[in-house]
Amino acid sequence: MPEQTNPILDPSSVAAWLTSADQTCLLQRQTDSLRFADETKYFPAITVDAEQKYQVMEGFGFSLTGGSAMLISRLAAPDRSALLRELFLPDDDGIGISFLRLSIGASDLSERCFTYDDMQEGQSDPELAHFDIEAGDLEVIPLLHEILAINPEIKIMATAWSAPTWMKTNQGFVGGKLRPDCYAVYAAYLVKYLQAMRGKDITVHAITPQNEPLNLKNEPSMIMEAAEQAEFIKNHLGPALSAAGLSYVELFCWDHNCDVPEYPLEVFADDEARRYLTGSAWHLYGGDISVLSEMHQAYPEMKLYFTEQWVGSDGQFGGDLMWHVKNVLIGSLRNWSRIVLEWNLASDPFCCPHTPGGEARCVGALTIGEDVARNVAYYVIAHAAKFVRPGSVRIYSDEQASLPNVAFLTSASDIVLIVLNDGAEARSFSIQYQGGKVVATLPPSAVATYVWRTA
Repeated sequence: MPEQTNPILDPSSVAAWLTSADQTCLLQRQTDSLRFADETKYFPAITVDAEQKYQVMEGFGFSLTGGSAMLISRLAAPDRSALLRELFLPDDDGIGISFLRLSIGASDLSERCFTYDDMQEGQSDPELAHFDIEAGDLEVIPLLHEILAINPEIKIMATAWSAPTWMKTNQGFVGGKLRPDCYAVYAAYLVKYLQAMRGKDITVHAITPQNEPLNLKNEPSMIMEAAEQAEFIKNHLGPALSAAGLSYVELFCWDHNCDVPEYPLEVFADDEARRYLTGSAWHLYGGDISVLSEMHQAYPEMKLYFTEQWVGSDGQFGGDLMWHVKNVLIGSLRNWSRIVLEWNLASDPFCCPHTPGGEARCVGALTIGEDVARNVAYYVIAHAAKFVRPGSVRIYSDEQASLPNVAFLTSASDIVLIVLNDGAEARSFSIQYQGGKVVATLPPSAVATYVWRTA
């Protein structure tokens, strides 16, 4: 995989890509020449220091929901191939998605609720004899094969929205808890999923045992309190992964909002559970993104993953661009997240498919109807994914209230600086690096990615 496919020819020049709220620029490379020089004029400064390093980046992307896979798979083969290359390669017009999230069984953006071991009412399958990896969302695995042929290095994590209903206290897909007598069989079910995917030549690198474990209403969903998750991990799922030779699969707890940090803190406080865990996963439908830094301070050895944020059909491109870049992209990265995933990769013009009780207003990064439209989440992720390849490391850059920003050093020795101007007026500022300065002007309500080669 190329590290940087828009090479900077000499270390004194800076290339910039811009997206504006009014959509006059959409990840558009700017033609103005920006060069490091001795600059005497005063402008607000963003100093970048590659010697101060923070977390290693693992990737940027979306959830490949069952609905996303179905819609993309229905495209004519040449159109689908071209779209997948655009999505999963960073060169030319590609945006270089490097990380995908899958649902284990149905998510609320599947056409229907299902698991891989559904039984008739009143029946159970404790031996998992009826487990079937092709029980639903049939397009996901074939499409993953096409994606992996384009980018075999892509990382994949998977999350369950619900256990099979016969394992649950309410015997239903919405809400309910995992029955204590089914903890062991549910761990075996998750192991069987990982093994079945490996049997299809798909390696899942990480899992969370439950999406949004305090969400009572989604379809499907399942409640799992912190003490229950710790119990499940330490006595069942962790040992089951080890026994199956799946210790390489990283295990994350929580996978819900920033307003209940007490939940992952309680799970981590259990030493036996923590020994099986790699980190915690986060959404931002509640709370403040700075909670991730509090988690890092409490448990610096635990990774932080930002795994989901949706765009609603009642939003506007400009407002969503400003909020998501500031809070989801720059916010999570400055607060130690190693990945940033927006929610749904693709929906149709009516925000379908979804389960009957699932969220009916989710706009995909792509809208696939008579043609393919690229929406705001596409550009939010593209501003990082195309340039900040896996293995890059976040480095120091000045915090500026009027110019939120984040910087990286790539494996190809490029510096990448993402800067947001969410104000109503254009802002000029200087980028300071190793004694040189570049003066840049960012239009109002716009985000830019600046890239230069280190000397």
